[in-house]
Amino acid sequence: MTVAGTFKNVVKKFKLFDNQKDKIKDLFFNKGGKYHYALRGISFEINQGEIVGIVGLNGAGKSTLSNLLSGVTIPDSGQIHIEGTSSLIAISSGLNQQLTGLENIEMKGLMLGYTKKEIDAMIPEVIAFADIGDFIHQPVKTYSSGMRSRLGFAISIYAKPDVLVIDEALSVGDPTFTEKCLDKMNEIRDSGKTIFFISHSLAQVERFCQKAIWLHYGKIHQMGDVMEVTKAYRKFLTNYKKLPPEEQRKIRTSELLNQQSGEDLPPMEKYRAEEQKGLDLLTSILIIGFLGMAVYGGYIIFSQVIG
Repeated sequence: MTVAGTFKNVVKKFKLFDNQKDKIKDLFFNKGGKYHYALRGISFEINQGEIVGIVGLNGAGKSTLSNLLSGVTIPDSGQIHIEGTSSLIAISSGLNQQLTGLENIEMKGLMLGYTKKEIDAMIPEVIAFADIGDFIHQPVKTYSSGMRSRLGFAISIYAKPDVLVIDEALSVGDPTFTEKCLDKMNEIRDSGKTIFFISHSLAQVERFCQKAIWLHYGKIHQMGDVMEVTKAYRKFLTNYKKLPPEEQRKIRTSELLNQQSGEDLPPMEKYRAEEQKGLDLLTSILIIGFLGMAVYGGYIIFSQVIG
């Protein structure tokens, strides 16, 4: 079978700041600091035409994974290969809040390289599927979350990507539209496209997907047949919810500390993390040195002028 997507030792991290001032200062003085490792060396391979469910607790790394799959962001290390084009469907994702729904359809088509004629042919189908009435001529910022989801879903499916990434886009809106989306997703599957379906609804994942990936605080805990993975995840949830709130908090705190320390990272990423600390220090020294030279140069010029 043709491979649609491959992840190999993929790591994605985000720098942590105590406040906005520290974030701005970091632009000029890169002092290193703490990082949150949203994904910690994950690897998997998905074949063309497969539908893969992604499950996990809040903070497990599901949205980070969806952004990497769709090319919204890039990894800090590791390799990602997606065969063909990919498109992300998430609430408000890719929609310009200031533009109207119609203008967003046109903009998305242009970004994907469609001609004016192709976009004009696509517009009626997108409008009919989104079914948001006259709001299609209103700015997206006036839409409800359900309306944004409808429009985003309609634009993405009629853009005909090779890989479709759906991130909680069916968690809002009415059941009738959800059924319409699921039917359309089945059509996409039957056409041989690959779909990643990220949802907290295990019932939807079991109904729609063939495989599943259980993400747990940045690591793949289990991957395989959808019913086997969801059965194990459902058992974990049942046991987790039975714990007292204090015990749940201790578990979350422990896992989050692991994500900040970079535990269980691939060996190369650990080397890079240590190397980055040295580079951050060197950068700070060079910047301070440059500023010192600039101040001294200014002083010399000033002395000559007043002298």
